[in-house]
Amino acid sequence: MRTKTSLLVQSALEQSLFIRRRTNSEFTTQGLLHHSDAGSQYTALAFTEQLAAAGITGSIGTIGDALDNALMESTIGLFKAEVIWHEQKLWESWQQVEQATAAWVSWFNTQRLHSSIGDLPPVEYEALYYDEPRDSSEPAAA
Repeated sequence: MRTKTSLLVQSALEQSLFIRRRTNSEFTTQGLLHHSDAGSQYTALAFTEQLAAAGITGSIGTIGDALDNALMESTIGLFKAEVIWHEQKLWESWQQVEQATAAWVSWFNTQRLHSSIGDLPPVEYEALYYDEPRDSSEPAAA
């Protein structure tokens, strides 16, 4: 897609929920918060209705507030440095950009070693988290 439409973010949300449910039969959206900036694709009625239907609480940052989205901006910066600026001369179509993006996101979540979580990929750390016994009153991580 060449434009920021609600369909783009709706598709991304649908795909992420599908993947999460496919890999974790106990996954629930209870307590899940979707935070975004105030872009028109996130404030569109169709997207906010999709969030509500999925049981996800929407949260939109305030205009000009750089702190509420700092973690995501940091991740986007890594993506741009590691993929966009590094590989852009190799691409001949938007489909190739889409494939490179999907490959990077998969690597980032399933293979990349994160020092802040004991040099484990996020999926392994999350699996360990869910394997630990929990007090039933403790909220589950999303």
